Amino acid sequence: MSATPSGQTEAPREEVWTIQRLLTWTREWLTKQGSATPRLDGELLLAHVLQCRRLDLLLRFDQPVSKEELAAYKALLRRRAALEPVAYILGRRAFHAIEVAVSAAVLVPRPETESLVDEALAFLIKAEAPAGPVLDLCTGSGCIALALAHGLQAKQAPRPLVATDASEPALAQALRNAEELGFQIELFRGDLFAALPAGARFAAVVTNPPYVRSGDIAKLDRDVLDYEPVLALDGGRDGLDLLQRIVQGSLAVLLPGGLLAMEMGSRAQADVVVGWCHAAGLVNARHLAVLGGPTHLVLAVAPAGASAEP
Repeated sequence: MSATPSGQTEAPREEVWTIQRLLTWTREWLTKQGSATPRLDGELLLAHVLQCRRLDLLLRFDQPVSKEELAAYKALLRRRAALEPVAYILGRRAFHAIEVAVSAAVLVPRPETESLVDEALAFLIKAEAPAGPVLDLCTGSGCIALALAHGLQAKQAPRPLVATDASEPALAQALRNAEELGFQIELFRGDLFAALPAGARFAAVVTNPPYVRSGDIAKLDRDVLDYEPVLALDGGRDGLDLLQRIVQGSLAVLLPGGLLAMEMGSRAQADVVVGWCHAAGLVNARHLAVLGGPTHLVLAVAPAGASAEP
């Protein structure tokens, strides 16, 4: 108990947690729990609880957090302390210029994959790009196809979008995202090109397929290994199984002059894939490093006289 200036006593005040104090504590605590991005995690989770933008947190540092808000925030922190991805906790992930709903049925969209979208968009808005639809193989949440739809619409150059995946739950997630964002995407379930209607041809095939080597799956960070679907990660012994099949089948579905754009996990993988592109009859094959990290893109084009049959 403490005395007031009038000599009367008052009950002890409860501890006050401001936004700034809470974020500082969270950063230190999540670091100890093994989070690689403790500051970002705390900001995203608290912004979700307070129903505001991350930027608003910085503008409201001195604002107290209520008991109810603190309890809700702690519940989310416990999940993150178990290294559950923040995207799964929130059920959403920002990607390119859109936001998609995600669940444990699909991979969490990565920033590096935004570069894949950028390269495809840059190609598709060129005057020399062939007219026709765009195919997203191994679509998962649908983030690539939907980001392309959004970007093409913004450039006033819309095209039909087609997407495939071997996972029914993943396709259901992609459909929900398409409906929420208001874009029409034709979805097919099946094994890569085998899922497509006979005779389908595309101006571009864009894909972020599984490319982790089977032997490296167990070495992945826990927030990936324990939560994300192995089907969307495992690319076989050298991580190249699906990439090889995509390259080999691409000429049969690409329109003359059409683009094949692929993401993979290393420069070594990219060098192999570029060689496969040349052997398959694709032209102008090249690789690009992404964000200075291990991720690489390979881009190649169907020759102008391409007329291969599936």
